[in-house]
Amino acid sequence: MKFVGAHVSASGGVDNAPLNAMAIGAKAFAFFTKNQRQWVAKPLEQKTIDAFKANLEKSGIQPKHVLPHDSYLINLGHPEIEKLEKSREAFIDELSRCEQLGLEKLNFHPGSHLVKISKKDPDYADQLMEAELHCLDVIAESMNLAIASTENSNVNLVIENTAGQGSNLGYKFEHLAYIIDRIEDKSRVGVCIDTCHMFTAGYDIRTKEAYDKTWESFDRIVGREFLMGMHINDSKPKLGSRVDRHASLGQGEIGWDAFRFIMNDSRMDDIPLVLETIDESIWAEEIKALYALIKV
Repeated sequence: MKFVGAHVSASGGVDNAPLNAMAIGAKAFAFFTKNQRQWVAKPLEQKTIDAFKANLEKSGIQPKHVLPHDSYLINLGHPEIEKLEKSREAFIDELSRCEQLGLEKLNFHPGSHLVKISKKDPDYADQLMEAELHCLDVIAESMNLAIASTENSNVNLVIENTAGQGSNLGYKFEHLAYIIDRIEDKSRVGVCIDTCHMFTAGYDIRTKEAYDKTWESFDRIVGREFLMGMHINDSKPKLGSRVDRHASLGQGEIGWDAFRFIMNDSRMDDIPLVLETIDESIWAEEIKALYALIKV
């Protein structure tokens, strides 16, 4: 069974997120547990936690189908120690907030190396590889520290693939596998695949042949057992452009066939399938359209 929703607003308090999801007919949702563009937020009050849990129960959405996203400021692979420590502290706080809300997952972008290397440099390729590998090692170390700091928690760290824009890592399946391989407690690690990011990183899913080839690669390199969620988005940029710009379903370069494949793929059952498309006024329509793709 498929569980489709959207990344809804938590304006006015996180307890509003389940109600906003329910209003669009969602069976899953994502949200920010605090302002995504601020480092620090006041602790969650018990009345807010209780209200969130009550509203979640009212919505009929299960905690395992909720996919909170961490702050955009966090970079678990930051090359500067002070900023890395700040990111690690903020990330652990995000995990704690999810735990307080009774949730099981925290979605996050792995990190960026931020190293500026001139393509004219004769050693460009070697320098880039060194920067990327070092950053991936730092990301894995950050995750291990976060898991150790929340050892009594059941919140999973769900790595989101990226489009590879700028110095963002995680756009290759090999990046995800490299990180996971270095995590000491793999029982608390998962992956969220964003279809727009996947596509602009160079993984085609527009035809059944291409779709099957891409997912076979994922299964072989990363492992399907780690797939814990998806972001369902069309793409404004073309295949392999490494530019992160989402489009409404059917209005981008990916097209409807890929989403039909997903909705009829039993491997995507029982995980949150979350819209991050650009026009929230049609999310309810997009959710209905996705369910209509399922072959009876």
